[in-house]
Amino acid sequence: MGYTSIEKIINNNLKTDLVRANDIVTVNVDRVMIHDIFIPFVADKFEEMGFTKIWDPDKVVLIYDHLVPTSRVEDVRHFQIGDTFAAKYGIKNVHRSDGICHQLMTEAGYVKPGDIVFGTDSHTTTYGSVGAFSSGVGYTEMAAILGTGQLWVKVPETIKVIIDGKLPENVMSKDIILRLIGDLGTDGANYKALEFTGSTVANMSTASCMTIANMAVEAGAKAAIFTPDEKTAFYCSVSLNDVPEISGDEDADYIEEIHYWAEDLVPVMACPSSVDKIKPVTELLGTPIDQVFIGSCTNGRLEDLEIAARILADKKVADYVKLIVTPASREVYKQAAKNGIIEALTKAGAIITHPGCGLCCGRSGGILSEGERVVATNNRNFLGRMGPPSVEIYLSSPAVAASTALAGHIALPEL
Repeated sequence: MGYTSIEKIINNNLKTDLVRANDIVTVNVDRVMIHDIFIPFVADKFEEMGFTKIWDPDKVVLIYDHLVPTSRVEDVRHFQIGDTFAAKYGIKNVHRSDGICHQLMTEAGYVKPGDIVFGTDSHTTTYGSVGAFSSGVGYTEMAAILGTGQLWVKVPETIKVIIDGKLPENVMSKDIILRLIGDLGTDGANYKALEFTGSTVANMSTASCMTIANMAVEAGAKAAIFTPDEKTAFYCSVSLNDVPEISGDEDADYIEEIHYWAEDLVPVMACPSSVDKIKPVTELLGTPIDQVFIGSCTNGRLEDLEIAARILADKKVADYVKLIVTPASREVYKQAAKNGIIEALTKAGAIITHPGCGLCCGRSGGILSEGERVVATNNRNFLGRMGPPSVEIYLSSPAVAASTALAGHIALPEL
C-alpha cells in the first residue's frame, strides 16, 4: 500500500517507512512561529516548565503582526515581553511589523518543502501550499517544542481533493476553498489532512495554493498539503532536485476522495455568520454593503491586489462605501507600489493600510459599527470578529470584493 503526502513527510522526518495514519509519533520540528498575541503566554509557560535554553534559537521565528499598529494600551506589553524573551534566549528571527506571519514564513524562506512546522495560530496550515506539514498549536505545546525541539502528533487521515479542468475567468482559488468548506461543513475534515491534486491545482500559482491551504482549517483540517513543483522550488529559493518526493501515491489509503470539475465552479460567498454557509454570488446580487476589505493572510498577496486594481482601474468606489486594502507584507506593498497597483487602488478611492492582521482579527484598521455590512477577503466571518455582533460579514474572492466596492452592493466581477 502506498503513502499519502502527510505520511511521506513524517516518514522522511523520522527516517522510517513504518508510519501510517492514526499512529502517534514524536516528530522533530524544523521550524516554529510565535506571533505577538501568544508570546507572553509562551514565555511564561516555557519558564514554568523549567527550561533554561531554547533547543535551537535559529529555528524560532517571532512575528509582531496582530497588534500592529497598537490599538490598545496593553498591546505594548506583548512587544516588551517578546523583545525581552528574544534577547534572553537568543532568538534572532524577529519581525516587527514586516507583515502577516503566514505570508512572512514562506516569503522570507523560513519554510521549505517537506518541513514540519508549528505555529501559535490556527492558519499555520497555510504552509502546506509549499509542501510542508504545518499546523497550529497552543502556547503549552509551543513552550514544549521550544525546550525539546519535538512534539508528539497523531498522524492525520487524509481526504484527497481532486480539481481538474480550467477555471472560469471570474473564479479564483478562494471560490474553490469556500465551495469545499460548504460541502464539508466546518467539522467535515476534523483532524484530517486535505491533500489537493489535479490539473487545475497543477496550474495554480503558489499564492493561490496559499489561499486554499490557509482556509483548510475552517473545515477542521489539521493540515493541508500540495505537491511541490517547479513553481514551489522557485518561490522557496531551492533547487527542484532538493525537493523531497511527497506526492500522494495512487494506492494510498484515503478515507475520502472529492472531485471537482473546474468549469462547474462559480463565484461564491460565505454568508453571515458561518464560513460553511456558502451561496453563489448570483443569489446575493444587489445586497447593499457599507465596507469592503481586501487583505489578510488569505488574500493580501500581490495577485490578489493586482486583480482588484484591474477591476478598479480608472473607476471610483461607490459613494459611502469604504474600501480598505491591506497588503500581506512590506514586500507585497513594495511590489504593488512598483507595479502601479497601489496607485490604481488609491485613485479609485481605496484606503491602503500598513501590512498586518488589523481588521481581520478585530483590532486596528477599519472596525465596523452597529448594523453595518462588509464584504471581506479574509478567512472568518464569526459574530463579533470585525465589530459588534450586529455586523454582517460576507467572505469572497478579491475579484468579487472589488466589484462590490464599485457597485456599492454585492456584484459579480466582469473580467
